[in-house]
Amino acid sequence: MSEFTADKDAFQRRIGKLYDAWKSAEDDGVLSKADAIVIALGTDEDPYSKPTCFQAWLFGYELPDMVMALCKEKIIFLSSKKKIDFIRQFDLKDSEESFPEIKLLIRDKSDRDKANFEEVIKELKCSSEGKTIGVYTKDKSVGEFIEGWRSAVGNQFEKVDISAPMALIMAPKDEEEVVTIKKACQTTTDLFNKFLREELMDLIDKEKKIKHSKLATLVEEAMQNKKYVTGVDVSKLDTCYLPIIQSGGKYALKFSTESNDDNLHYGTIICMLGTRYKSYCANVVRTFLIGPTEQMQKHYDILLKVEETIIDRLRDGVKLSEVFEAAMEVVKAEDASLVDKLTKSVGFAMGIEFRESSLLISAKSESRAEKGMLFNINVGFSDLENPGAKDSEGKKYSLFIGDTVLVTEGPATVFTPNIKKKTKQISIFLKDDDDEEEEEEEGKETKVEDSDLLGRAKRNAILSHRTRTEMTAEEKRQQHQKELEEKLQREARERLSGQKGKASEKKDRKVCISYKGPSQVPKETELKDLKIFVDKKYETVIVPVAGGYCPFHIATIKNISQSVEGENTYLRINYFHPGSTLGRNEGPLFPSIEADVKFLKEATFRSSNAKQQGEITAPSSNLNTAFRIIKEVQKKFKTREAEEREKEGVTKQDTLIVNANRGNPKLKELFIRPNIVSKRITGTLEAHSNGFRFTSVRGDKVDILYNNIKNAFFQPCDGEMIILLHFHLKSAILFGKKKHIDVQFYTEVGEMTADLGKHQYVHDRDDLRAEQAEREMRHKLKSAFKSFCEKVESITKQEVEFDMPFRDLGFQGAPFRSTVTIQPTSNCVVNLTEWPPFVITLDEVELVHFERVSFHLKNFDMVFVFKDYHRKVSMITAIPMSQLDHVKEWLNSCDIRYTEGVQSLNWTKIMKTITDNPEKFFEDGGWTFLNPESSDEEVDDDEDEEDEVYIPSGEEDDEESSEEDSDDSNWSAEEESDSEELGSSEEEGKDWDELEEEAKRADAEEEFEVDDRKKKFKGGPPKSHSSATSRHKSSPHKGSPHKSSSRHKSSPHKSSHHNRHKSSSSKKSKGSPEKSRKRHHSGGSDRAHKKRK
Repeated sequence: MSEFTADKDAFQRRIGKLYDAWKSAEDDGVLSKADAIVIALGTDEDPYSKPTCFQAWLFGYELPDMVMALCKEKIIFLSSKKKIDFIRQFDLKDSEESFPEIKLLIRDKSDRDKANFEEVIKELKCSSEGKTIGVYTKDKSVGEFIEGWRSAVGNQFEKVDISAPMALIMAPKDEEEVVTIKKACQTTTDLFNKFLREELMDLIDKEKKIKHSKLATLVEEAMQNKKYVTGVDVSKLDTCYLPIIQSGGKYALKFSTESNDDNLHYGTIICMLGTRYKSYCANVVRTFLIGPTEQMQKHYDILLKVEETIIDRLRDGVKLSEVFEAAMEVVKAEDASLVDKLTKSVGFAMGIEFRESSLLISAKSESRAEKGMLFNINVGFSDLENPGAKDSEGKKYSLFIGDTVLVTEGPATVFTPNIKKKTKQISIFLKDDDDEEEEEEEGKETKVEDSDLLGRAKRNAILSHRTRTEMTAEEKRQQHQKELEEKLQREARERLSGQKGKASEKKDRKVCISYKGPSQVPKETELKDLKIFVDKKYETVIVPVAGGYCPFHIATIKNISQSVEGENTYLRINYFHPGSTLGRNEGPLFPSIEADVKFLKEATFRSSNAKQQGEITAPSSNLNTAFRIIKEVQKKFKTREAEEREKEGVTKQDTLIVNANRGNPKLKELFIRPNIVSKRITGTLEAHSNGFRFTSVRGDKVDILYNNIKNAFFQPCDGEMIILLHFHLKSAILFGKKKHIDVQFYTEVGEMTADLGKHQYVHDRDDLRAEQAEREMRHKLKSAFKSFCEKVESITKQEVEFDMPFRDLGFQGAPFRSTVTIQPTSNCVVNLTEWPPFVITLDEVELVHFERVSFHLKNFDMVFVFKDYHRKVSMITAIPMSQLDHVKEWLNSCDIRYTEGVQSLNWTKIMKTITDNPEKFFEDGGWTFLNPESSDEEVDDDEDEEDEVYIPSGEEDDEESSEEDSDDSNWSAEEESDSEELGSSEEEGKDWDELEEEAKRADAEEEFEVDDRKKKFKGGPPKSHSSATSRHKSSPHKGSPHKSSSRHKSSPHKSSHHNRHKSSSSKKSKGSPEKSRKRHHSGGSDRAHKKRK
């Protein structure tokens, strides 16, 4: 045993802890009854036997075939010579504290240790009363040595079981044990995330067949692979148990079971994984849900709440039974039907022994949690029903989650937080192929192969039956959107009713005052001589007026000018005044204008350039000096005002707590956007206790606290020239003399520019080497950034969680000036590569409206309306029309309501109308005015009117007015006329004179109704769906929020794409007026398309 080193300090500390507990044991306790304690271990192969765990705790190693007798005054060890030599290292003579004497006995095989056994028994009888010994009564160690010891002791002593008190002594972990446990937990986390999770995702994606037992074996083998396990000595690593994989309706929520030989079923998959490092255990349990129903997700959310409650209630001094009761109360409150499904215990103490049965978190446990105790929380629901399952294996399912935690004075600390367990993180939704397309292909094959067997009528019947009974993807989307519309209207009303009575805070603008009293006015000679004087202290210009002087604050001066004409110099001062043109941040505020108040608009001062006899300087020098100083003071004032405006809205962050540990997560050689100074500089980003700190190479510091981060993003370098971390903040921070709500740290991974003049060969070795080096650098950077993110998530306990953009879901658009790739994430839609960044949190979005959606346009626009109606809408323009279905599908999957229209709306006026009177807005139908269903017919009617009659260019104004508004009654009348005249247009068609006469009468009626509606809808959104102009056309009504935006430069009555259509439809109407009557154009609607056919 000489190659093994003994930890003398740990031995002294732990043996002292045991004797202290023995001395202070209560009179009615087990330890108080024991006169001595005997720990005897044979050749037991069970790593979790009580004597084995005790030896590992005390010595750090397992020492089989040893008897250890703890007496009041002595400690006796009986074992082989090598083991005794190892024990000699624990000599307690030099210790400052008083410990019992250690007596060492070496085994004597000649007499089978009879003399040694008698010596130990003699010492036991001398300890206290010598009648009762404490032993592990359930220990089943075997071997010749241990059997000889048991026969020697016989029934000479009364025996008491010390399992429970010894467990309480060993349960609280010291600092060294906690460090080892953390490494075990990190190993479990790495193995789960890097291998088991990735392997499962690959199997699910490819739908491979694999047995549970085979997958469990692969996980066990991966434990010895340094690719998945890093930072520990693999030789000291082992499994707590063979990994357990369960699926297919057969679940046992316990750790004594084994993975069976059934194939993995892609429904509910439970994974249990435990590792041991240096004899200390760590364990984790996760459940994966493939295509879960809403009920399954709800049950899983309840299970998460139960685990969170257990972690919160498991504190120092709390009874374990009270923790179980708290968990049970959560289940009863959420869903009483799950009470019987809950596991009988929801956790157990853990350490060297995997499961300490005397410290279970159950209803009957009377033990109390102590600071430093390690627990494995494992809670689940068993035998749940899933009636909507597609196969018999999925009818039954169970849910099980577990984590390793440490008891503290507050909520327990989770040591396995990086193994994600939120519902959205463990739910996997497989995207199936389009069933309808498959059926169509099968139908075509059947049609070709069985053409002689089936008649046309039969095949058509099959296809029509499928069309009637199955919903297309678009129909499913529309049905879901109707549900979202009802939900949106309801929630918006509730939200606005909750905000009712809250007055909006309006910040008053600062009014600048020169002097608060006459005592502050300076006593300068210039004032006595009636010259212009500039007071730099109070930023005031004092000018002579009518024989006296009058002070004007620098904020009242708009601009000044100086000129020399002949022998005189002129100084002109222009002041701000009511009615003058002001910039956004210019000029003082005029809070109240009374009738007798006079304002000075401008003042001109003249002075001679000629120097009189006896004068040192010319009189005009005063004007020159005043001009120069006023400019200086004005510049200084404006600069300070600009800085103050930048500081508005900037919330002061808490002080960053700098962690001096060198092991802090750190990324070096990063650029920051926006730049701290004009030139970009590199620096280091480091994570501390409560925030990040970026330190540039020249010493600039930018602090971002965790509690101020609204969204954190990690965008890898796949398909990009940069790799970045982006933080979207809750409140702006100030650096570089400006406030910023978005801060980004990035580094370049390739050449941003290439030398096009360089002559290159296809197989140039230098180029191939450079490409290989770039690939390696990309991989290295991606690994470094990903590791940084995982460490930060672990430090912050998921308070900061990095979101990654889904590149596959991206689409092109222009949120600002240039066209970029817009990429959705789990909670946002972003563009982070170009600056300024585009970040929208989806939870803040009320609805999305698509503008300029028409089949003959190449692009459309996307408008985000936020739940905060006072917030300006956000817009993405120039999205390719081919991406429309893709964007709709994404929004629908995110449960976001969307609408579409052919017109561009004036959103400034729309939102102002809503915020002025939100109750009236929702009484009039709310957001339903954006629905395309409510205005398709009206748009059709407008364009039917346009096609119906040929209008010469001279009568264009009349045509526009008649086209702009129409009535539902006219539409219904035309529908009846169309249905009557179908198939007989050439025989019964009216001539041109009759058509023109009818058109004039219709125009006259519509103009009368338009005037009536203008009065009715003036100043707000329409109350009904009868007006097409309130939906898709620009309205000339005063105060109407739907006026066409200047961005598309449409006329006040008709959009540009309607104008383009007019000429073609008019030409066609000349050749066939009756067909022109029946043609309806609605910007791509299915109904109009069918009518054209």
